[in-house]
Amino acid sequence: MELGSVIYTKSDGIATITLNRSKAFNSIDLDLGDDLVHALEAAHDDIEVRAVLLTGSGRFFCTGGDLSYFTKFLDTDPSEPFRQIIKRLNIAVMLIRRMPKPVIAVINGAAGGAGVSLAASCDLRICASSVKFRQAYTSLAMAGDGGWSLFIPLLIGFGKTMELTLLDPVFGAKEALEWGLVTTVVDDAELEKVSREMASKLARGATYAYALAKENLNRSVLALLESQIELERTGMINASRSSDYREGIKAFLEKTKPNFQGR
Repeated sequence: MELGSVIYTKSDGIATITLNRSKAFNSIDLDLGDDLVHALEAAHDDIEVRAVLLTGSGRFFCTGGDLSYFTKFLDTDPSEPFRQIIKRLNIAVMLIRRMPKPVIAVINGAAGGAGVSLAASCDLRICASSVKFRQAYTSLAMAGDGGWSLFIPLLIGFGKTMELTLLDPVFGAKEALEWGLVTTVVDDAELEKVSREMASKLARGATYAYALAKENLNRSVLALLESQIELERTGMINASRSSDYREGIKAFLEKTKPNFQGR
């Protein structure tokens, strides 16, 4: 499939979806959002696909929303890019959850913000040992999206999620495994091999039973997910209208410490 910001390949019953904006840290803009949705729809509809790998190109998995795109709207309507990008992100997250086959996040490099949410929405997460994670939202005066407020507490617990949200530490693959954020950690050189082996095992498995089991588990969270991503969308739009948001973006781009005023 020919897509500009995403590479989609298929072999041996496995669809591999690779975010392909490595020069922009695989951050999510409108094109990547659209291409990701199209790739997930293709994997969903293809009866030959029995497992899906989601990964990033280069040294990054996904660092969240494209801040360079957000800055274009600072002097007009700063909430507009959030409406556009979050709409696509939320569709992608729902497609992953409703995919009637296993989806594995292959976390090959740095993950932050919506990139962490995207990985957390997958069924399994294989992580390279060198990977660094960061919540990132609140350090930019944003509140979280892509199901962050549901998936992360389910995976690592409410208390640890609050710690990450309020203090925003950078943490590594070892901590992510200990907390339950990722399924397994492997040496960087083994990541592709191990993820392919896991996907192959799943692709040879009882696909229909997997689909039913996934649907059963989804029933306990999907209704809540729908309400949470709408709450997150509203929260991100409201946050984007704050003076702290402008200060956070400005400080990030200028590599200075933000002077938040709490409004």
